[in-house]
Amino acid sequence: MTDTVFVLNGPNLNLLGVREPEVYGADSLDDIAGRLEDRGQALGLEIEMRQSNHEGHLCDWLHEAQAEGAKAVILNAGALTHTSLALYDAIRSIKTPVIEVHISNPAAREAYRHKSYVGMAALGTISGFGAYGYELALDAAAKL
Repeated sequence: MTDTVFVLNGPNLNLLGVREPEVYGADSLDDIAGRLEDRGQALGLEIEMRQSNHEGHLCDWLHEAQAEGAKAVILNAGALTHTSLALYDAIRSIKTPVIEVHISNPAAREAYRHKSYVGMAALGTISGFGAYGYELALDAAAKL
């Protein structure tokens, strides 16, 4: 096992800071990455931050995390959270712990966001704390 934590982000998260800031806040994905790098360094962890608008990339990266012996995966799958059996299967197929993260609280939003296939397979979920949720997930990953 390495001290690397994969931080995987799904569709439209490349638009953080621009897209619906009233829901997702003003922080960009680069802002979040910078804070995770700093926090990771303090925890002795290496951060591998990635984003894709394509479901298959996320599945491939989950498999890669397993193959490389990553300590954990932090996954914000965006809207794929609620639709992707492929991500559910990919998470279930690896031994690397996966922590689901959401900037908003899906349970407090539209009904179609209440079901999480990612959450059904993940070790745990952190949601509703804005961009700070990524740091909370990293702290959790450090304790695994």
